[in-house]
Amino acid sequence: MVSSPRGVFDILPDQSWKWQHVEEVARELAGRYGYREIRTPIFEHTELFVRSVGETTDIVEKEMYTFSDRSGRSLTLRPEGTAGVVRAYLQHSLHKGGGRFKAYYIGPMFRYDRPQAGRYRQFHQFGIELFGVADPLADAEVIALGYRYLQRLGLRKLQLEVNSIGCPRCRPAYRRALVAAFTPASDQLCADCARRLHRNPLRVLDCKRRACRRLTERAPAMRDFLCDQCREHFATTCRLLEAVGIPHRVNDRLVRGLDYYTRTVFEIVYPSLGAQSSLCAGGRYDGLVEACGGEPTPGVGFGLGLERVLLAMEKEGVMPQPPPQVDAFVAAVGEVRTERILEVGEMLRQAGVAAELGEPGRSLKSQMRRADRLGARWVVILGEEELGRETVSLRDMLIGEQREVPLATLVRTILEGSDSRREANGG
Repeated sequence: MVSSPRGVFDILPDQSWKWQHVEEVARELAGRYGYREIRTPIFEHTELFVRSVGETTDIVEKEMYTFSDRSGRSLTLRPEGTAGVVRAYLQHSLHKGGGRFKAYYIGPMFRYDRPQAGRYRQFHQFGIELFGVADPLADAEVIALGYRYLQRLGLRKLQLEVNSIGCPRCRPAYRRALVAAFTPASDQLCADCARRLHRNPLRVLDCKRRACRRLTERAPAMRDFLCDQCREHFATTCRLLEAVGIPHRVNDRLVRGLDYYTRTVFEIVYPSLGAQSSLCAGGRYDGLVEACGGEPTPGVGFGLGLERVLLAMEKEGVMPQPPPQVDAFVAAVGEVRTERILEVGEMLRQAGVAAELGEPGRSLKSQMRRADRLGARWVVILGEEELGRETVSLRDMLIGEQREVPLATLVRTILEGSDSRREANGG
């Protein structure tokens, strides 16, 4: 038997409803904010990720699944979603109309990493991208969407952390300050951080190794080096979050792991998950479109890990009940012809009623047990005598009531009964 590779997993039929739930909420909320779906390929030319994500990031140096196709072209399974959206934005001239471009995506990403709870080699993200708006209002809207999404799923123990990492004007001075702060203790840095210290010292702040994190606690804060425009941008973003009741705290060590970020960066964490507590992360990337060959274009967005969201929902006990697999179960007793079973099932399905068919020859008791396991609200019992009168027996599994109804009105009876029950429950 061949098993699945390490770091990936199957989403089985009795689990897929959870994924459908978080995806449906994402689609509905993104649409409410004016975002439309974009679907990009799961692999791109490797150059795209090297140029956009950054050569000195862990993703490019260690985690990408890169391969050569039969023509010798270097291709990479997408490790994140933003670069592919930018490529599509430029390739299809989506910027030509001017103004803002808003899109969301839901799909798998791939990174070679050590598998553990909440961290997989194939994982799934919900992400949004907003191009063409430089105002901090866009930053606040993006953060609000991510925060409201997690709230809509029932999560309450959330922490929003924000920071500004400046712009090309003010960041060089901060980089020099970091190099000056870390160089005397460079022998205490891990090999990766020691190598990156002079190439990209901000990466040191993002390191998860304990020795490096101890050093970063004494590092200077970026907000002390912000230019006036970046300082005002960040202050306005925080003020807008406060205006809509979204609590947050400034984390001076928050830099994000990708090179394309500028100014605002943020994370929404769920501390109860421990080391893998980050559910949603993003920020502003005003230089990314230009780095990918386009004109200077402001941008802001986030990526949100669905595996960790589901773990957090389980942890907080807010996972909804699984929906019933079918609305109606068609059972047959006696010598009912198979054709009649299929006819009734198809009549229900064509009318929008999800129906499952019983197996001819099985006892009514065993068929009723199966209907109950499937969560069927209705059981349509076909008997020879009843069908001779063009009627069926209809059992309401919710209240345990059974009655004979004409076959011609079966669909209407089921639909009206289902609607009245939803109204009684406030649905």
